[in-house]
Amino acid sequence: MAGGRSRVLAWVVPIAAEMAALARSVVLARLIGADELGQAMMLALVLRLTEMVSDVGVERLLAQAHDGDDPRLQAQLQAAVLLRGLAMAGAMCLLAAPLSWLFADGPTPLGYAAMGLVPLARAFLHLDYRRRERHFSYRSLAIVELSATAMMLIGATLAALVIQDHRAMIVAVLAHALTQVALSHLVAERRYALDFDRAGLLRTWSFGAPLILNAALMYLTLQADRLIVAGAYGWSDVAIYGIALQLATLPAQIVGRAAHSLLAPRFRLAIERGTLHDEARRALWLHLGLSILFLVGYVGLVRPATGLVYGDEFIPTLALVIGLGLAGALRIMRTPISQLAVSSGRTGDPARANLWRAFSLGPALAAAFLGAPLAAIGMAAACGEVLGLIRGWVLLVKAGAITRPDTRQEGLG
Repeated sequence: MAGGRSRVLAWVVPIAAEMAALARSVVLARLIGADELGQAMMLALVLRLTEMVSDVGVERLLAQAHDGDDPRLQAQLQAAVLLRGLAMAGAMCLLAAPLSWLFADGPTPLGYAAMGLVPLARAFLHLDYRRRERHFSYRSLAIVELSATAMMLIGATLAALVIQDHRAMIVAVLAHALTQVALSHLVAERRYALDFDRAGLLRTWSFGAPLILNAALMYLTLQADRLIVAGAYGWSDVAIYGIALQLATLPAQIVGRAAHSLLAPRFRLAIERGTLHDEARRALWLHLGLSILFLVGYVGLVRPATGLVYGDEFIPTLALVIGLGLAGALRIMRTPISQLAVSSGRTGDPARANLWRAFSLGPALAAAFLGAPLAAIGMAAACGEVLGLIRGWVLLVKAGAITRPDTRQEGLG
């Protein structure tokens, strides 16, 4: 496949994945209603929590490590994936009863525990299709991820028709995980192997520990507001806020996943060639343009589109749209900054920036406690993204990736 066509897949895959997640919420909204959709979103939210706070950046290390093609490193990373999946499954079981008690009118403990089957399945993922991203080859990635998203949609539709409540989400995400794992083995060029070498696991941990902290902060900044809404408002409000937030963060998720596939290898080569300054500037200008386009489109289209696709009961207020739109646009602007930090070996910088972003949770909690409208939660998110962007930019300048093109050794090794 030609290089240009292959790179198109790096955008097609995340776009399709995020659109499928959006379509899943549309299907569930139409078939099970607002209250049940709110509970389904809670199940997905808890699963996302365990995923984010256990993500040691295995795919990123595989993409940018100098020995990323070494079969032994791949086996060590697959061992890390296995251990992570087992830990996540156990965590879901432990959290089941407390979460059911905390949100008494929501999913049962069995529902939360059943979501643990998803990370248990993904524990056996074969990483060979992710290794090929090092060479800008995305065909296997497309086969695995696009097929998995298709099965997720089929599972969501059939389960919603049969079960007709929030448990349809469990079927949907489990169908995605099982398909993803099965196809990852079918497209692999290498035999599946596990290497529990202590040094290799410690290397993975050293690389990923700052990313775990960042993931925890990202959860607080991107997902915890929905927990606030779930605790202070009704399940239908959770659905309204969740849909508006999903539409606001969807482009940022797409850009972020594409940045991992495209920017990580490009920044790695730029660092080796001493051209990181120019590569970074191009990426920053591109993402600034993308953020402006998103904001204009989101504010102008999201309300009528929500009513048309989901139904009038899910239409958010204009104030909420503006707040979440600004937050989503700023998140897109932060994407190359975070990727530059990780590619430069400064994996702790995104966490430092997101710590500033997390400060917005205080005003959000206060707004919910005082009975403010949902729009106040969205505005707090936008203010937090401003703080995160400022902090990320300052750290990037200190790293020398922008202001000093001749600096390869200071923070960029």
